[in-house]
Amino acid sequence: MSTYNTIKPIWAPLLLIFFLCFYFVPALAFDIFLGTAGPGTFSYFSGRVLERTINKQIKDIHCKALAGSGDIHNLTNLQQGSLDIALIDSRMLYDAMNKTGNFQFLDINYKSLSVLVPLYNVPITLIVRHNTGIKKLDDLKGKRINVGAPLSPQNYLFRMILTAKRWSKKDFMLVTEISDSQSQDTMAFCYGIIDAMIHIGIHPAPSLQQLFKLCKADMADMNDSDIDKLVFSHPAFSKFIIPAGTYTGQTDINTFGSQTILVASQDLDEETVYKILDAIFSNRKRLSNANPALSLQKPNISKIKSMGINLHAGAVKYFSRH
Repeated sequence: MSTYNTIKPIWAPLLLIFFLCFYFVPALAFDIFLGTAGPGTFSYFSGRVLERTINKQIKDIHCKALAGSGDIHNLTNLQQGSLDIALIDSRMLYDAMNKTGNFQFLDINYKSLSVLVPLYNVPITLIVRHNTGIKKLDDLKGKRINVGAPLSPQNYLFRMILTAKRWSKKDFMLVTEISDSQSQDTMAFCYGIIDAMIHIGIHPAPSLQQLFKLCKADMADMNDSDIDKLVFSHPAFSKFIIPAGTYTGQTDINTFGSQTILVASQDLDEETVYKILDAIFSNRKRLSNANPALSLQKPNISKIKSMGINLHAGAVKYFSRH
């Protein structure tokens, strides 16, 4: 018997197994890093929803949501290539593109960034105690209001409202700067130390549901001509309506705010962006079931351009077909 015939029965099955394993191993997926705000934020929650949706829908992409320290961190990492996409507030994106606000003295050019799609609205809500007589924005004068810690988004927006209304702090009985850390602001509200507070965030919000239930909270309407001028003059802001019934006993509330936008580097190729958007919009119901605030909207091209940024080429291709 030859040596060949002796070893053939041993090696033949092994070679067959090797061939089959090699043949059926799928191509390795490439990584997409998605920047969000820190753990516990709605941004991080949304990023994880997108991560799962993209990974389930697109076989050759592995998306990973990475919590960051905030919009400036994520914008800079996008520009430098450490992130591929990120969730960015429209006001911060506007400031970055136009060298205003926190970016006025930051020597970084963000012109390589582009928009994929607005993901969710971030309304500014004026929360008031039910017995204060505050029904609309003008009713705030002479009342006690908390505007958040210095340098906080609430504090920043309060100053914008003051400018729009041509008010000063002297127009109020009391202006406090109590932080929302460890619910200090809501405790002050519930104990009657303040009459009103500024809330920035999605709806429905569990913290507000508790305020409505336990502390007799209400919302003041911000359908106001001065606010209309503010929104019209600032591309990062939009007008919103918080629908009646979002909270117990609440009627339709007019307000305004920013949007959280999915932003990418222009270096992210057109085909990948198209696949990502197709995955997201094909799973709109999955996203809205995760949270009603995740109601996708097609981008407003003129509004995006007025912010100083363009729609990504892959997004242009996708929305031209859908």
